[in-house]
Amino acid sequence: MFLFRISLLVLFVFSSMSTTFSQASFEMNEEVTSAYKKALSLKFEESQNDLDLLKYSQPNNLMVHFVENYIDIIKVFLNENKSEFRRLEKNKDDRLSKIKNGDENSPYYLFTQAEIKLQWALVRIKYEEYFTALLEVKSAYRLLEKNQRKFPNFVANKRSLGVLHALVGTIPDNYKWGLKLLSGMDGTIEQGKVEIEEVLRYARNNEFAFEEETLVIYALLLVHLKNETEEPWKLINSSKLNPNESPLACFALSNVAMRTGHNDEAIRILQNRPRGSQYHPYHYLDFLLGMSKLYRQDDDADVYLKKYVTNFRGTNYIKEAYQKLAWFELLKGNISEYKSYVAQALTKGNAFIGADKTAMKEARYGIVPEKDLVKARLLFDGGYYTKAYAILSQKSPSDYSHKMHQLEFTYRLGRVTHKMNKSTEALAHYQKTIDNGKEETWFFACNAALQSGIILEQKGDKTKAKEFYKLCLSISPDEYKSGLHQKAKAGLNRIK
Repeated sequence: MFLFRISLLVLFVFSSMSTTFSQASFEMNEEVTSAYKKALSLKFEESQNDLDLLKYSQPNNLMVHFVENYIDIIKVFLNENKSEFRRLEKNKDDRLSKIKNGDENSPYYLFTQAEIKLQWALVRIKYEEYFTALLEVKSAYRLLEKNQRKFPNFVANKRSLGVLHALVGTIPDNYKWGLKLLSGMDGTIEQGKVEIEEVLRYARNNEFAFEEETLVIYALLLVHLKNETEEPWKLINSSKLNPNESPLACFALSNVAMRTGHNDEAIRILQNRPRGSQYHPYHYLDFLLGMSKLYRQDDDADVYLKKYVTNFRGTNYIKEAYQKLAWFELLKGNISEYKSYVAQALTKGNAFIGADKTAMKEARYGIVPEKDLVKARLLFDGGYYTKAYAILSQKSPSDYSHKMHQLEFTYRLGRVTHKMNKSTEALAHYQKTIDNGKEETWFFACNAALQSGIILEQKGDKTKAKEFYKLCLSISPDEYKSGLHQKAKAGLNRIK
């Protein structure tokens, strides 16, 4: 460390001789790009050391402060430590102040300001600071729009606008007026998709520092908003992303794999993830490995879920982890252990995200799930559709005494037959679920309507698809409501 500080001093002395009167500029050069990629690989200490050196060797290069913001943002996002969030957010205004003194004729001048505001807005949502987040998004959107007019060929700007346009396109109409009033934002999923595709086409033939980040965004957009499976997996699996060298790349590939029926690949990726003191801890990868192994019903699935709840000091996915530990014991017939873990789902973690809310609801409900339904659900979530169908095809709604389990049975059978391309059978099971469950608080009927819309959209029956998407929006379950409604809205936008 002493030698490092001496080297900084020497660099400062020599660089100050030639750059004292230089104007602050934006240079996304090789050295800055290297620090940026190290930050995305969670090598925060290495990245920060490089940036500290650059502050002396390139004191007027404002991209250093832009990349430095990535370190803070990723750290706060992963750690979920509110005191750390409060401490690091103070850096935001200082960085923006430095950037505003830069060259206004650079396309990075407005872009970096917008990106920093968007990044902090994303983090604020984790801490339920919605109004401040919306104000930051509003400001960022205006900066990006202005930058687009000034530099229409600046591809990095198109990427950020594409993401915002796609996300705005998922907001239900009854909320859109407020968004327009407060931010003036507008857009559609298809518009955002086209804009991001343009960026990726550029990146295939030109040097583009943000290519990998853009590719991950695009793949997740296809999965979550376009309901596609094979294309996003092929895209991300054949990309330059290296999950053996970057924990974030490991997350991106395993997440897409788990959501597109490639669970075995997800397990392989997660088991080979990079480890070592040079990487910032990313405990969520233990959660994902535990989940993917539970889908496959491996005997050691609980090991990784326990590692997550033991080592992670944040609040999200804690309740769900205890719920899944409970399910692990349920499948083994250990009811007392099941109840013990469910009780912890009541007291540990936070009920902010949908999965944690569902886990807490199960704990409060006090009804032990049906073992075969849990088993079929986990197999389905892992993409093992034939095995799930083999379990469900031996049952009928009359085998269950509770209405929740009867609805879950027809819903699960609909989901499995849907994935097995038995669309006629799936629609029948979905309709039965809707008829019997649309007035209930469980999410089964809401998602059955959504999935029916997806099937009919793929069949080209846009009129009926629209009816089911609207039906989904009319049902208000206690769990997963916002996510299901967002996807229904996305469906309506696709078939306009």
